[in-house]
Amino acid sequence: MELRVNGVVVPEEAICDEAAEFAGASDPEAAARRALAVRELLLQRAGELGLLEEGAQRDRVTFASRDAEDAVIARVLDAEVRTPVPGEDECRRIYDQNPGRYASGELVEASHILFAVTPGVPVAALRTEAEKLLAELVAAPERFGERAQALSNCPSGGQGGKLGQFGRGQMVPEFDAAVFGNACVGVLPQLAATRYGFHVIRVDHRVPGRTLPFEAVRERIAMELSANVEARALRQYVQVLAGRTVIEGVDLAPVETPLVQ
Repeated sequence: MELRVNGVVVPEEAICDEAAEFAGASDPEAAARRALAVRELLLQRAGELGLLEEGAQRDRVTFASRDAEDAVIARVLDAEVRTPVPGEDECRRIYDQNPGRYASGELVEASHILFAVTPGVPVAALRTEAEKLLAELVAAPERFGERAQALSNCPSGGQGGKLGQFGRGQMVPEFDAAVFGNACVGVLPQLAATRYGFHVIRVDHRVPGRTLPFEAVRERIAMELSANVEARALRQYVQVLAGRTVIEGVDLAPVETPLVQ
C-alpha cells in the first residue's frame, strides 16, 4: 500500500532504504513507514510555519540532502516543542537509584558474531537466522568461536569473534547498552541490534568500575532526563499533528521513530 501524507507519496525506494535503519525492530518496514511519515508530517508543518525557502509550501520544495531536511525539522521542533530543565532533586534521585550506572573504569572482555544488514538483505529473515544461532549458543556456548569463524560478517570472526577489552563509549550505543546494561557473563540471552546488523554477544570477563561522585555526573544525568522528557513531548506533538492530517499506508499510534525516541 502506498504511503501518503496529505496526498504526498513517499517512494517505495525510500521505504526500503529506511528499513535498513530499523534492523532491530520487529517489523522493519512498518517502522520505516512510521519514521518517513513523521518526517513528511514535520516538513509539511515547516511549510505551514513559513520555515521553508522563501516561505514556500512543502509541495514546492525539494531537499538536496537528508541533512537539509533535518535542519528544517530541527527549526520546527525548536519553534513548537518546549521541554522543562530537570532540577537538582530529580537528578539526585536518579543517581541514588542507579549506583552502578555511573561508574568510571568499568571494562569488559567480549566476543560477537555479526549478521550484517546490507542493501537488499531481507532484514526479518536475517534476524531469524541470528535468533536461531543465539538459541544454539545459549545451549552450547563452547561452539561460539567455531560459529564466529564460519558465520560472522565482522573481521573479528577470524579470531573467533573476539573484540578484546573495552570500556563504555567505545562501541556504538546499542552495543554498549547490551553489554554494560547488565551483569551477565557468558552468551547474552538477547540479540543486540545496531546500525550494522544483529549481534550475538558473549561476555568473557568483567572488571567493575568505581562509582563517580554525584557532582561528576550531574550534567550527564540532567542530559539523560532532558532527552526522556523531550521524547515524550515530541510524541505528543506528533500525535497532535497526525490527528489533523490524512495519512495512508501507516498507523502513527503509537509513534516510534528516531525523531521521537
